[in-house]
Amino acid sequence: MKISAKANHLIDTFGAAIAARENPHPEAPLYAGVDLGTAYIVTAVVDQHGLPVAGALTNSRSSIRDGLVLDYVGAVTILRTQVRMLHEAGFPIRTAAAAYPPGTTGRDAQTFGNVLQAVGLDVAGLIDEPSAAALVLNITDGAVVDIGGGTTGISVLENGQVVFTADEATGGIHLDLVLAGHYRIDVRESERIKTDPARQADIFPLVRPVFQKMASIVKRYLTGFNVDTLYLVGGTSCFPGIEAVMEAETGLEVARPGNPLLVTPLGIALSCLKMAGNDGRA
Repeated sequence: MKISAKANHLIDTFGAAIAARENPHPEAPLYAGVDLGTAYIVTAVVDQHGLPVAGALTNSRSSIRDGLVLDYVGAVTILRTQVRMLHEAGFPIRTAAAAYPPGTTGRDAQTFGNVLQAVGLDVAGLIDEPSAAALVLNITDGAVVDIGGGTTGISVLENGQVVFTADEATGGIHLDLVLAGHYRIDVRESERIKTDPARQADIFPLVRPVFQKMASIVKRYLTGFNVDTLYLVGGTSCFPGIEAVMEAETGLEVARPGNPLLVTPLGIALSCLKMAGNDGRA
């Protein structure tokens, strides 16, 4: 099973739009999606047709942990800087949506919306992260597995409806800890090693057990569901070889987009478009 060309094109367009410094259509309404992740805070901006036009990406290692906003002020500071940069570039975003890890409820989930309100954004609504990713991938059946910096989120879709969600505190930070322990370095240095393409083949045997644990978590949660395809998203899914481990451990077909990191924030922006009552995607 492959990710559709349309979905990958949309993701690639967003990737290119992150560097945009000028809005060619300043009069058009804009809709933003904010992904408050453990490793990165990513803001995606789409127009009224659901096409990506801008974005921002900032390291957030000290603000979010295991799907919870631990440093509220830090998260607000990062997002305020992103919003200011987007405004200065001619993207005056006003309406936005946020996402929370599946299974997060009550005040923990609302905190994600509070961060947006704190920087002056009108919150159109909230959505769980894997469901947001499914909007980009345009899938109706299967399981979306969102492996971020701190958590692994799972959503099962049947006939276009989310019938199950779950979340476990296992993500990219756990790869960092394994590397930090092996090389006796701090986690910031291990993060640099993990994301260095020249080192990834060498360290794969060290991090493979973490991927196997993630796969066992996914397999356990999917027991009883009629799922034949896993769709991998989230920053940790960028690591080469993770899809092969997932296939071997779960026995399911695995599909991964070109840049898994950008899928969820883009999906949140598309959810904002829908929540605002203007689902006009081309």
